[in-house]
This record gives sequence, structure tokens and C-alpha cells, in this order.
Amino acid sequence: MSEERMEFQAEVSRLLQLMVHSVYSDKEVFLRELISNASDACDKLRYAAVTRPELTEADPEFRITVTLDGDARTIRIADNGIGMDRDDLVRDLGTIARSGTGAFVDQLSGDAAKDVALIGQFGVGFYSVFMVADSVAVTSRKAGDETAWTWSSEGTGTFTIAEATREDRGTTVEVHLREGEDEWLEGGKLSGIVKTYSDHVAMPITLVDGEEESVVNQGSALWTRSRNDVTEEQYTEFYRHAGHAFDEPWLTVHYRAEGKVEYSVLLFVPSSRPFDLFDPARRNRVKLYVKRIFITDDCQELIPPYLRFLKGVVDCEDLPLNISREMLQTSPMLAHLKSAISRRVLNDLEKKAKDDAESFTTFWDSFGAVLKEGIYEEQERQEAILKIARFRTSAEAGAWVSLDDYKARAKDGQQAIYYITGDDADQLARSPQLEGYRARGIEVLLLTDPVDNFWLTTVPEFDGTPFRSVTRGSADLDEMAAGDQDDEAAEAPREADIATLSVALKQALGEQVKEVRASTRLTDSAVCLVADEGALDMHLERLLKQQQQLDAPSERIMEINPRHDLIRGLITKVKDEGAGAGIEDAALLLLDQALILEGESLPDPAAFARRMSALMARDVT
Repeated sequence: MSEERMEFQAEVSRLLQLMVHSVYSDKEVFLRELISNASDACDKLRYAAVTRPELTEADPEFRITVTLDGDARTIRIADNGIGMDRDDLVRDLGTIARSGTGAFVDQLSGDAAKDVALIGQFGVGFYSVFMVADSVAVTSRKAGDETAWTWSSEGTGTFTIAEATREDRGTTVEVHLREGEDEWLEGGKLSGIVKTYSDHVAMPITLVDGEEESVVNQGSALWTRSRNDVTEEQYTEFYRHAGHAFDEPWLTVHYRAEGKVEYSVLLFVPSSRPFDLFDPARRNRVKLYVKRIFITDDCQELIPPYLRFLKGVVDCEDLPLNISREMLQTSPMLAHLKSAISRRVLNDLEKKAKDDAESFTTFWDSFGAVLKEGIYEEQERQEAILKIARFRTSAEAGAWVSLDDYKARAKDGQQAIYYITGDDADQLARSPQLEGYRARGIEVLLLTDPVDNFWLTTVPEFDGTPFRSVTRGSADLDEMAAGDQDDEAAEAPREADIATLSVALKQALGEQVKEVRASTRLTDSAVCLVADEGALDMHLERLLKQQQQLDAPSERIMEINPRHDLIRGLITKVKDEGAGAGIEDAALLLLDQALILEGESLPDPAAFARRMSALMARDVT
């Protein structure tokens, strides 16, 4: 069969250009990525052979070989794993199907172009080989097939596919080094790289340098060792191997459980947020092993979605090796593992929060929005997650506060944990609904993650104290002293006059609002909108409307501030002139003003402009 030339997917072409012209100082990671891929290929075949033993009968021992050829300027990384056929090569090496790859490449193209930590976060580790190579040839024969194929590229816009010859199963990656990359032809250097990055790979890695041949890795599964026998450096390199990551782990969870179910866990919390953390699929990348045999890295029943940022390995002694996908989905043993692992991870996070509060806030800044999904989705974990949750508040700009801290500094007479939801913390802090609370020194949680709107519907309280929205129902501030506001109370208009204006405004607005009433939550602003006590929170209602999940929004209540000069003037106007056309225009302008403050669109912007122009004209003439 003749050679077939094909073009890379557009994102791959851009990525390859970055690799070819890179100025990375950490180029040695290319070898780690190729060895990691070879290790994965062997793991996959070991699992496939459980149900198809004929695949490994002729060659049951797995191995990886790294061969140096100084004269030819090549490094060959060969494995006897599962191999690839033509379609696998085109799909896996010619395209990148992972979500968000465009954003990844854009990031790599910008200020972070020298940051090698970005490589691998999107499954693009193979392409790091072009940091040192001017051409790469991948020859592979899939286990069970008779035909081999060669994929080759010079790291430009195209690659070729052709039939090839290979005596046995597996894959060989031949790297032809560019001029100036001679350091990678030194056997001692490559041996050191393998020991640093891949010592834990659970199969022998043999280095062949001329006549010399030696196994250069320890080759035992790291998660089977005692925690006391593993160094931080070994943990870091295993994390990078298992998670195809380049940062350092922020937290390591390593333990062995014995009893009803025996299993080993080695999981890591990254120190930086993965690019696909908010992918709608919400998939984890934790690898499931059974008796140290790789089963799958796509077991969504093992780790709950709200812990999807975890990387690492779970190895169970009691699951059957030939467990099917359907059995994984329904296995009570796997459900037990999921529950136990979730509990342990949350316990370790709580301990970290107590021991290193500053570092924990950095973690929360990256992963808190994901972790809070568990409050909504898993009732069993609500209390544990709320215990470690951190929130921005109206009292401390930019600071993260726990609910325990919030409760400890609550004001006398305060009976609730007050919150407001929205899209931006700074904007929320300026919301008119907060004015009365701020005047009384009452702290309000500023909740800006979309999931906040949903978990609050399932959690009525924390440690006996109810959650209460400041944009819904009455303000409930009468029993809490407002400091200087008490002096102004005597100057407030009479309740009868306020009621008269409220009725006039309601008549002018008709069904556009449910009620007009005097406000205790406003101190500086003239007007605001709130939801009724039993209605949806205003921000949640807006989200559901945007997602077309809500047809008819609930009626809002308009609150007016009797001490504001504008409202005082309107009270006087109604007393002197009655509820005429001027009041109707004023009512509509007040409603439009309240809508603008809520960040909502006006129902009739042209009418608003006309009324505003008329008001300004009266003022200047």
C-alpha cells in the first residue's frame, strides 16, 4: 500500500509550531511523556488479556526499551503493549478531541508560552517530542492484528500513514533529534531522566546504549508502598506520570484500607486548575486497578463529579479482573469505595484547612466552585463540605470566610446567615439590598458561583442557623440596632403619608409589581426590588429564565426608602397635588432604576429615555 499524506487538525498544527519553536528549559519531559504512553499501552493490553488471553500468550512479560543510536541521532522508545492500527494512529496522533483545546493553545500562545506546566493538561504530551525532534516516526502493530502501520511527521502541517513491517505487537517511537540537541544522546543523562520521572513504572525500562544494556527503574507500583517509604519527590513524579501533569501536587492522599473491602488509594489534588475543570461532562481521570492490573481510567462511578479534579490511582483487591462496564455501573463494592474515598478526601481537606489556612484558601479559589456541587448532589456530604467551604463577604473585601467564622462574629439579635447571589462579588457588595445590613454591621455572604443558587435550595441551615436571602421577603432588621439611623427615624415621614405614596405608585405600576412598601433595608438608595418570601431567589430566577427553564417570572415587590430625598419629594407631591400623571412617570422611572440596579434589561428602553429626557427638561427650564 502506498504512503498516504494527511493534514493535521488545525489546533494540532498550531501546537506543533509552538513545540518546534519553543524555548522551554524543561525539554526532558518529552521522554517522560513517551514512556508514560508506553506504560499505558502495556496496562491496557494486560487488562484486555483477561478476557482474551491469546493476545499475550506468545509474549506475556511487558517491557519498555529505550535505545540510543548516536550515529543516526535517534532515540527509540519501544513497548510490547496493545499497539495501534491505522485508525488509532490517525485519531490519536492527528487530532486532539479533548474539550477546550482551543483555549489551551491560545493560552500557550500568549504570555504563558514558556510555561511547560501547560503541556499535558489536554492530553497533548506526545507532541512535546517536537521540542527536540525534527522528525518522528511511530510504527505500531495492534495486538491481534497481522498488519503494522507507520505514522510519521516533521512537525509541520502534515503527517503520513503507510503500511509497515513489525514482527510483534506494540509500538516503537523513533525520534530523530534536531541539530543542537546532542545532550539527549548521552546514556547517563537519559538514565537519570528515567529514574527521576519513571522509576515507579510497574514494568522494566531497559536502556540500550551501544553494547551496554541495563534496567534503569525500580519498577514497583508506588501505591503499594508504605507512605513512610515514599519521598515527596517520588510522589510528585508519580503524580505527573499518572495525571500527565506538570505542576506539583497540592495535597497527597495515600492510604490502604483493610476489612470488608481491601483497596489502596493514591490520589492527588493539583496545585493549579485544569483547563477542562468545568467541562460539561464533569469526568474524572482517576485510574482504577484490580490487583495492580489496570482496568480503566474512565470509571465515573469511582469518584463523584464534585471531586473530578483528583488525579491518581485506586487499586482494589476484591473486584473481579474481568469486571464489565455494566458491572462497574451497578457494583455495590464500587459504591462503597466511592463513599469511603469521598469521606477520606474531605477529611484530609478539613485537616489541611486547619493546619494551613492560607494555602487552603488558594485551593478553594481554584476548586471551591466544583466542590460545592457536592452540597447539592450528595446529601450525605453536605455538612462536611459546608464545614470546609469558604465565602466572600461584605465585611472583608477579597477575603475568604468560613461559616464558623461568620457565625462567631454575628451581631446581637442576628438570627440568620444572610446571603446575596449574583455574578460578580464587587457588584454584589454595592447592591442597594445590602445597605441596611451594612449600616447595622451585619455580614452578608456574596455568592457568585452558579451552583450557589441550587445548593441553597436543598440546605435550609448550617449548624442550627438558617440561611436567608437579603433579596427575598422582609428585611428582618427591626430588632437589630442601626446605629446612627436611629437619630434619623424621627425625621421620617408619617406612616400614613408613606402608605399613601405606596398606593399611588402601585396604582401607576399596576401588575408590573406585586406590592410597593417602605423598606428597612435601604439607607442610601431610593428604591430596590425584592422577591416575595415564598418566591424564587431573584438571581436564580434570572438564571432559569436565561436557560429557558422558566416561562413566567414571579412578580417583584418594590421597596422605597422613606428617608431618601426623592421619596420625600414624591410624598409631598402626592399630598399637595394628588396622584396625577407626574406620579405615573415617577413610578415608571423608579421601577426602571430598580431594574438597572439588578442588572436586568428594561422592558421599554425608548420609553425610559423619553421619561428621563422630560424630567431633565423640566429641571433645566
